[in-house]
Amino acid sequence: MTHPARRPVWDVFSHRNYTLFMLGLGPAAISSWMQRVGIGWLAWELTHSPVWLGVIAAADLVPILLLSPMAGVYTDRSSPMKILLVTQWLQFVQAALLAGFMLAGFLNIELLFGLTLALGFIHAFSTAARHAVVPNTVPKALVGTAVSLDSALFQASRFIGPAIAAIIIPIWGVLGTFMAHALGTFLFSIVMHFMHMPVLVRAKHQRKLWTDIADSVHYIRAHEGILPLFLMLAAASICLRPIQDMLPGFAEAVFNSDAVGLAWLTSAMGAGAMISAMRVALLGNLTGLANLAFAGLIGVSLATFGLVATRELMVGIVFAAISGYTFNTLSVSIQALVQSALDDSMRSRVMSFYTVIYRGTPALGALFFGFIAEFVGLRWSYALAAAIGIATAALLFGKRRAIRRTLERE
Repeated sequence: MTHPARRPVWDVFSHRNYTLFMLGLGPAAISSWMQRVGIGWLAWELTHSPVWLGVIAAADLVPILLLSPMAGVYTDRSSPMKILLVTQWLQFVQAALLAGFMLAGFLNIELLFGLTLALGFIHAFSTAARHAVVPNTVPKALVGTAVSLDSALFQASRFIGPAIAAIIIPIWGVLGTFMAHALGTFLFSIVMHFMHMPVLVRAKHQRKLWTDIADSVHYIRAHEGILPLFLMLAAASICLRPIQDMLPGFAEAVFNSDAVGLAWLTSAMGAGAMISAMRVALLGNLTGLANLAFAGLIGVSLATFGLVATRELMVGIVFAAISGYTFNTLSVSIQALVQSALDDSMRSRVMSFYTVIYRGTPALGALFFGFIAEFVGLRWSYALAAAIGIATAALLFGKRRAIRRTLERE
């Protein structure tokens, strides 16, 4: 079998729109993770409850679970760039409100829940638009690399953002993270005004929105490669991804640490994820990504076992980094394979289900495993989650050939 020639990974930056997009996304993504750390730590300080941590995580993620298919159809019918710009301004407003209520002394757990829920609604449309914009900033041959580097930047923000939050929170409190996110989203919004995206010709739709959503479900179910990949991602997102939202509880209840320990755990996951995304991008083609996806699911399950088996913070940080690396290997491999197989008429709709799984279903896992943790503790709860991850990889392992045959094509 002759493999496609590899392209230099930095070819994508010869395209002006992609370069501008990445320059704007950087501060927005970094400040977003700063705010996530601030919200998580504030929720834990206000309640000291794993259930409330799960509820706050669900507030951000459940709207994505419910609205992403609708957002995907709407994006396919309209201008993704306009949607992305509007949602960035709305995120600016949300961060400014968090900062304002914090300064006024009004920010309790209920108000924190409400503003986080609002952000979840915004994210549903923002993510659908982002998935549609990135592939249209480069030629089709560079889509896999562009998607991987986009993920690498996003994952780098998971490392850089919490590391900055670890410095800011002891000095200015969580207020500093809210103000930083307001600034980051403002800068991204300004940069997008300098992008000149091609106008996508959209067919006029006479059909009902739910018909388009049903067509997307049928397309995914009938695809030999996409369906098993989405099932793997669902198992990892429901069972293993929520541990990121439980890190405030792990930091204090398991590792006997504080907000700085939380920031190091979160940064370690982000650093691992960033390295993983760069590795996938440097492959330069799609060959081997199916095997990487399976290795990622097995790896994140084993890393979770390691994380819950120790009470030493430094050991926990190592396993957190491995967890971030392997989970992102799974998710980026799947995203690159699926994005490269889709045309623009179907892209937002199918990728909206990717978003439902990747960003929405962790809310269900956070609630479920947070509830179990109230009775058996965080460690046993996520040991069960890791066991489910291993079992899923074993059940779907026989689908590797079908995935490679249908998706590992240039």
